[in-house]
Amino acid sequence: DSGDCVSELREWRPVVYRKCTDPLWLLLFFLFWAGLMFVTGYAVMAGAAERLVLGYDSFGNICGRRNIPVKGAPLSGQDTTNKKYVFFLNSCSPEMQSHKISSVSLCVSSCPQEQLNSLEDLQSFARNNGSRLCVYNLSISSYTVNPKAAELCPTLPVPPSKSFPLFNRCVPQHPECYSKYASVLISTVNEMDVFHRILSGILAGRDTVIGLSVLALAFSFIVVLTFRFIRTLLVHTLVALVVFGLLFVSGVLWWLYYDYRNDPSTELETEKENVKFLLGYAIFSTIVTVVLLSLILVLRKRLQFTIQLFQIVGKIISRIPFLLFQPLWTFLILIVFWVFWVAVLLSLGTAGTAQATSEGQVEYRALSGVCYMAWYHFVGLIWTSEFILACQQMTIAGAVVTCYFNRNKNNPPRHPVLSSISVLLCYHLGTVVKGSFLITILRIPRIVLMYLYNILKQKESACAKCLLKCCFCWLWCQESCLRFFNQHVYTTTTINGTNFCTSAKDAVFILAKGSAELASISCFGDFIIFLGKVFVVCFTVFGGLMAFNYHRELQAWVVPLLLVGFFAYLMSHSFLSVFEVTLDAMFLCFAIDMETNDGSAEKPYFMDQELLMFVNQSNNLTDGRKQRSMRQDREDVTELQPM
Repeated sequence: DSGDCVSELREWRPVVYRKCTDPLWLLLFFLFWAGLMFVTGYAVMAGAAERLVLGYDSFGNICGRRNIPVKGAPLSGQDTTNKKYVFFLNSCSPEMQSHKISSVSLCVSSCPQEQLNSLEDLQSFARNNGSRLCVYNLSISSYTVNPKAAELCPTLPVPPSKSFPLFNRCVPQHPECYSKYASVLISTVNEMDVFHRILSGILAGRDTVIGLSVLALAFSFIVVLTFRFIRTLLVHTLVALVVFGLLFVSGVLWWLYYDYRNDPSTELETEKENVKFLLGYAIFSTIVTVVLLSLILVLRKRLQFTIQLFQIVGKIISRIPFLLFQPLWTFLILIVFWVFWVAVLLSLGTAGTAQATSEGQVEYRALSGVCYMAWYHFVGLIWTSEFILACQQMTIAGAVVTCYFNRNKNNPPRHPVLSSISVLLCYHLGTVVKGSFLITILRIPRIVLMYLYNILKQKESACAKCLLKCCFCWLWCQESCLRFFNQHVYTTTTINGTNFCTSAKDAVFILAKGSAELASISCFGDFIIFLGKVFVVCFTVFGGLMAFNYHRELQAWVVPLLLVGFFAYLMSHSFLSVFEVTLDAMFLCFAIDMETNDGSAEKPYFMDQELLMFVNQSNNLTDGRKQRSMRQDREDVTELQPM
């Protein structure tokens, strides 16, 4: 019987959680993480983590410790206990050769705090500070008399530098030198010229990027408070600000594009790339503005119902105030996991054996199998991140379900969030693992297609590029639909305690029998939440436009601005997802309540009277519109008369 899936809700009790759902998937996830732990252990043992953290010179010596000589490298095996910093002889204009920095690096005891303009300054610095900036086999007294001193000593002038607090590198303090130095360091991972210029812009404008990220966080809090204490004036103000922000940002982008295109000083390649990116941003922003303004104009009459809807959602959240802190904990857990993932990835990148070159220097050759471990590690990044986000959705849905199916509304259940977390950890982790795995299956091909598209960018295969774009869009649509469907599956699992497949079947049955009017109200509520995200992104990007345009010497600032906008959207999505998940879970509970009960004394509804009145008003409004439309159609029909 199709109604059996909700029969347990007639007298809803937490007893349905006695059975663990999808245990085999949980076991599979544990086995997968056992493999990740093996990769982590291998990276720690074979990856020379201290070589990554402490730094090493061009002769195989790890700075800050005693070293073992390498056969064929006479300058290896140095005692660098008191030399804890890595110094590059050509730090201001380093170059790349075969994915490595061509400049010779040394272990020094201190970084030069002032600019050194001559060999005499190098000699004086070595005598006063005990820090030799020339190659080890060149004595201090030979700095000014050895004919090869110019090759064995750093390029003059030596810019002032400061030790980086984590990786003990002497980082030049001059802005231009700093951006070039840092971009070349990270370019050992990616050799794309565009990537270098983008990274240079990010590092040179790092203070602006951090400030804009904090601004996005502040705007996210403002929007969360707006939705929590929502009123008619606040919603109209939010919509007006979104309209103003869309129009203003689009106008500023077109103005900047016109200004940069007609600027006669635009000669550098990075500045020409800025013009191209600005044109793309302006076109994209204009299209988004037209689409959103059209939707706002069409859906403006449902604004009052949306206000009532969010007041009901705010009432539910007021009973569970700790729901507003749930995205914060999720975000912190994700940050910790991402830091761990990056650390393991960098350790894998340093796994190799030391081999001497013909010039007496030491190179580290990568071990076989590291590439496959890196791909396995990459799948772990996607699956675990999706698992953490799914746990947040299940936690919020469980807390909402607990409060909804509570007969005594004046006495809400105690600690619903903690109760939902405990039920998740004890019974439903397997379901969350399966849902996150399905999204991972769809996301990995998208990333592979994106990689192939970047390869084909420089070729004239227009048909292949068009086909890849179509596949990419199709996979993105599939992933978006699956995310929406998974949320309802998690809510059904918290209600009935069933596994993923059974909950998916029940969710399809419930959604299919739900009213279209209710679905339209829910969709418009999601649209208002999306406008809140647009508000955060618009005003953060506007602040970025003003800040980056003020510092035009940063050159490649357009792509860092895109990253700031992406971070603003991610931040706003993390906080506003509480309202989104609560809204979807509430409507699914309402549909189940209507399917199971009839409002009589024997089968009373679980819902609030306020929610029932709201749904009835919405249905009456829709029925009235249908009747007026049918009456208008009948009036337009005329009877045909014979000639």
